[in-house]
Amino acid sequence: MEYVLETRNLEKKYKKFKALKNVNMHLPKGAIYGLIGKNGAGKTTLIRLICGLQKVTNGSYTIFGILNNSKKINMARKRIGAIIEQPSICLDMNAKDNLIEQCKIIGLPLNNDIKEILKTVGLDDVGKKKATNFSLGMKQRLGLAIALVGHPDFIILDEPINGLDPEGIIEIRELIIKLNQEKGITFLISSHYLDELAKIATHYGFIDNGEIIKEISNEELIKNCRKRTEIRVSDVKECVKYLEQEKISYEVISEEQINIYDDINISEFVVSLSNRNCTIIEFKEKEETLENYYINLIGGEGNV
Repeated sequence: MEYVLETRNLEKKYKKFKALKNVNMHLPKGAIYGLIGKNGAGKTTLIRLICGLQKVTNGSYTIFGILNNSKKINMARKRIGAIIEQPSICLDMNAKDNLIEQCKIIGLPLNNDIKEILKTVGLDDVGKKKATNFSLGMKQRLGLAIALVGHPDFIILDEPINGLDPEGIIEIRELIIKLNQEKGITFLISSHYLDELAKIATHYGFIDNGEIIKEISNEELIKNCRKRTEIRVSDVKECVKYLEQEKISYEVISEEQINIYDDINISEFVVSLSNRNCTIIEFKEKEETLENYYINLIGGEGNV
């Protein structure tokens, strides 16, 4: 698999405090990667290292296959667009002038791409209206437009929907999907809004106390979180025979537990197993969300 970003035992120290510890992360090309963790878990520190805003203490990372201590790393970073903490917007300028300013900053010639970028983010009709008069959602879209200057292959967003109203959230979500699917841009998104991440992410990394504790694809997550009935029975073999006979989707978890993934008639199920001298010891219906998965992963709500 081709990775846009890989980290290997990445560490960041501030005096005696370790903000990041042995972080190993793998971000596939073309992915929308959701970076999930509570405040202080190390999300923004990790992003700042990748963008070259801070120096690594130990370990390494590669961007587009180029090692962080290579002379070519700055060339690799030119393929990145980023919004860290909040968009870098000149509030006394209009949208077009903000993009012109960004072209100057990164040394790009002024051309008609500016019109195309503003159209892409839905700001092609705001005219000379200054950014200070934009709604929060418009400012976020302008921030994305600035990140798009230079046609990046990889965009990093730190809390892109913080404070947005429902309409603004939908606009940003649809824009990210559009840029990913139509332009092939890879995204790394740090966000507390797990329900929103679940609507767009293809991969997830869970960070806690400065460590990546789990990486998982959306397909794997769906499999782990899909609706199921967890049962503990006195005779797993007899229960399996019945499930096979009735062509019911299941998974044997242990010598006592089976997970059932199809809808079943509980009364009929209990009677059928009883006829096979198999007793149901425990019966639970479960359907996890991304938030539930995260909470269970880090050890309960008390750790969020």
